[in-house]
Amino acid sequence: MLKKFLSDAKYYFWDDPYLFRICADQVVRRCIPEDEMNEILYHCHAGPTGGHFSGNRTARRVLECGYYWPTLFKDANSYVASCDRCQRVGNISKRDEMPQTYLLPCEVFDVWGIDFVGPFPSSRGNKFILVAIDYVSKWVEAIASPTNDARVVVRFVKKLFSRFGVPKVLISDRGTHFRNDPLARVLSKYGVQHRQGVAYHPQTQGQVENANRDLKAILENAVAQTRKDWSEKLDDALWAFRTAYKTPIGTTPFRLVYGKSCHLPVEVEHRALWALRTVCLDSSSAGKERFFQVNELDEWRAQAFH
Repeated sequence: MLKKFLSDAKYYFWDDPYLFRICADQVVRRCIPEDEMNEILYHCHAGPTGGHFSGNRTARRVLECGYYWPTLFKDANSYVASCDRCQRVGNISKRDEMPQTYLLPCEVFDVWGIDFVGPFPSSRGNKFILVAIDYVSKWVEAIASPTNDARVVVRFVKKLFSRFGVPKVLISDRGTHFRNDPLARVLSKYGVQHRQGVAYHPQTQGQVENANRDLKAILENAVAQTRKDWSEKLDDALWAFRTAYKTPIGTTPFRLVYGKSCHLPVEVEHRALWALRTVCLDSSSAGKERFFQVNELDEWRAQAFH
């Protein structure tokens, strides 16, 4: 026991008033005392950006936030098993894997899948959600809408292209909101190939359908009993989805897109390492650090493609 203690000691250091550990992935994380564990698990599982994911994904989110304790995965699974909302609604992470598709995109935001989900009970006049997912990074965009017609789709894809650039392919089902002249003209104008799901390949829409399922489940766990406030919770649901660990890419969509972890409110409240440091406003050193992050991001994306 003493030998193991001395062997493990090299991974820890004290920075008053906190203990830190250099973890297996070489990330420095703050060691959490017992009286803070449940509150952190609450924020990472059931808080506004939690999403009520499975025990393992909740534990990964805790690690992503910069926290560590030896029984983290065991405690996270126990916490999720005792979550009243998850038991009543059902956990959204019965499987982490997304189905493989016949497409092999070569760049982030080259291929988007798009689909409507709904109708839902009216929320501020909205009854539908239009969802788009990038096939490489698993990044999701979504809007609430009163209708599910072509005008909504055209406005949405124009905004999508202005933010993420023109993709090579847009994938959808054969619904009339996607098979129409206004959308065809927009896609033709920007040189985007439109692929529509076919009967002999039911998984063409697999990724966007998985995103729909997860967003619906996150919203179900977040909304009030009347379910009429879901449109107000959509941004938080997107935040939860984008910062959740995805097995196919080995990281979170946020990290794959931006090259860094997303800072969550719980990290400020429970003093993650970055929150303890003084902000450096030196643009020169910040630029150099960003240069190294971009190079590291290239490796992350290359791994995600394969």
